[in-house]
Amino acid sequence: MQRVLGIILFLLVTSHSFSQNKIVVFQSDFGLKDGAVSAMKGVASGVSPDLKLYDLTHEIPAYNIWEAAYRLQQTVPYWPAGTVFVSVVDPGVGTTRKSVVLKTNTGQFIVTPDNGTLTLIAESLGIAEVREIDEAVNRRKDSRKSYTFHGRDVYAYTGARLAAGSITYEQVGPVLPKEVVKIPYQQATLGSGKLKGNISILDVQYGNIWTNINGDLVSQLHPQYGDILHVSIFHSGKKVYEGDAPYSQTFGAVAKGKPLSYLNSLLQLSFALNQGSFANTYHIGSGSEWSVDVTLKPKK
Repeated sequence: MQRVLGIILFLLVTSHSFSQNKIVVFQSDFGLKDGAVSAMKGVASGVSPDLKLYDLTHEIPAYNIWEAAYRLQQTVPYWPAGTVFVSVVDPGVGTTRKSVVLKTNTGQFIVTPDNGTLTLIAESLGIAEVREIDEAVNRRKDSRKSYTFHGRDVYAYTGARLAAGSITYEQVGPVLPKEVVKIPYQQATLGSGKLKGNISILDVQYGNIWTNINGDLVSQLHPQYGDILHVSIFHSGKKVYEGDAPYSQTFGAVAKGKPLSYLNSLLQLSFALNQGSFANTYHIGSGSEWSVDVTLKPKK
């Protein structure tokens, strides 16, 4: 009987510890012009040929930690628990910034430098645990003399080992406080009839402006389709745009080239020009230093 109970306990512990699903999703600012991404995938395949390797994006603008943070927030919730993300936007490579693996409250793992990349995912999905990568055991063999490609030598290697079940999450390294380096930005708020938020990202293909103001917050202004939202956009606190945008369900609700406001595919307040680029036309960017104020214009 004791032997049976022991086997059951072992299976339960093993199932919990090795809950990864052999999926690794890569993100970086490397681009695809050279072999850097292929090298990371080669390291992962060397750990286990059974891994399923996917790309989130490798077109993050160079050194843009904020955009890396946003793309994780945009993508991670749609992947099953146990998925391992390897995110490498690392301008401080080789310095004292920590290399960590965060486990979200929904069960995904993110392998990354703790340099602000985890800002948004920590807020949206929550932190179940954070562990610092122990490079004494979780580093590619014979890579000690390399200081500038931790994406290959530490992150891809550790992420692959974790995804494959070669190590448990506990074997990544020592547990850290449930805190990560965060980039300050304008949180979405509503007060005195004014919405405030951050321009999180540009819909780069079309030049639309995506904010972090969610649809539930917008609904508290009680806009109806066709009502006018008055928009002010700021860069580092300086106003760079002011205008009106009808609240619309579709782009075609306004004439070609005219502005509109709408809820994007993530149900967040956004601004666009119908068949035009709002960002290019008005020289608007995105990131932690970009913010918006929005009010509902009274009807005449």
